[in-house]
Amino acid sequence: MSDIGLPEWPQYDERERAGLVRALEQGQWWRMGGGEVDAFEREFAEHEGAAHTLAVTNGTHALELALQVLGIGEGDEVLVPAFTFISSSQAVQRLGAVAVPVDVDPGTYNLDAAAAAAAVGPRTRAIMPVHIAGQLADMDALAKLSADSGVPLVQDAAHAHGARWNGRRVGEFGTIAAYSFQNGKLMTAGEGGAVTFPDRDSYEEGFLRHSCGRPRDDRGYHHRTSGSNFRLNEFSAAVLRAQLSRLDEQIDTRERRAPVLARLLAGIPGVVPQDRDARADRVPHYMAMFRVPELAGERRDALVDALVARGVPAFVVFRAVYRTAAFWETGAPDATPEELAARCPNAEALTGDGIWLHHRTLLGTEEQLHRVAEIVADAVRAA
Repeated sequence: MSDIGLPEWPQYDERERAGLVRALEQGQWWRMGGGEVDAFEREFAEHEGAAHTLAVTNGTHALELALQVLGIGEGDEVLVPAFTFISSSQAVQRLGAVAVPVDVDPGTYNLDAAAAAAAVGPRTRAIMPVHIAGQLADMDALAKLSADSGVPLVQDAAHAHGARWNGRRVGEFGTIAAYSFQNGKLMTAGEGGAVTFPDRDSYEEGFLRHSCGRPRDDRGYHHRTSGSNFRLNEFSAAVLRAQLSRLDEQIDTRERRAPVLARLLAGIPGVVPQDRDARADRVPHYMAMFRVPELAGERRDALVDALVARGVPAFVVFRAVYRTAAFWETGAPDATPEELAARCPNAEALTGDGIWLHHRTLLGTEEQLHRVAEIVADAVRAA
């Protein structure tokens, strides 16, 4: 195995240690008695340009809560990208609604606004753009679609901490957005998530539903709404406060390194890196993504195995959601997998030929990036 020496992930230092001790010694370890969750919510809201943040147990719960606050339920339809991690569609389906897969742009891999417009129907109650690899979807076109159709957007920002579109942060688009702090994400406490809200009313609705419908000052068990326990604990919040403190510096590094790696990969015959929309003026680069169209399927899988064997943190990309058994268990549209594949040719192709490298790759030196590209080139030639 080649030892490239890339940085490890997660990263931590005395800030995390101090936060954990601070949470420990305050004597209250859950959000209703401590101060770490409240402090993190204020700091994250300010960072993302949102009016309010609610910290929750994980990114999947963040999506479920966001949809529930929008009133999504039985019989409703929500447009989701066909190419995304399964939580995007499962959050819809867990609420009894129908997830409708929509094709993605072949270059950016984000939700195609024109395809979404064509998919809006009388039962459509929300449109969920997923900001793949931290590059915001076409928020100009999607905001117009939302305004014209009256269907709200809910942003899946699991990859997009600190991202901008024409100078606007995720929280500045006037929509609800959901984030993930799972172990591999841009900032992490092992697990965790957050929902940002554009107004006080939606935030208060979210707070009730994330705490079993119970108001924060309740002493008589007067549960006002349905809900669940999605409350984040104080230890996780303390870690996330430390993680947030170094996020912008890490994004700056990735923004310098990403064009270098993309240029190197583009010079390898048969490798096609993810496009970047010029309007995405700050991208945190959760993934470095590329395609190998001539090596789809098992040959792509073998290529990823070869990269991993040589020390490159490589993965096959997500399957199109309709290509998983989980998608068909409940809340699927009235169509076959092949019918959905015909409607989503770009997602279908990505499923077979896409590869991603973990963002710790882009925290390495330029010399290390040249070594990564050399390994990719060698593996492609040998495939």
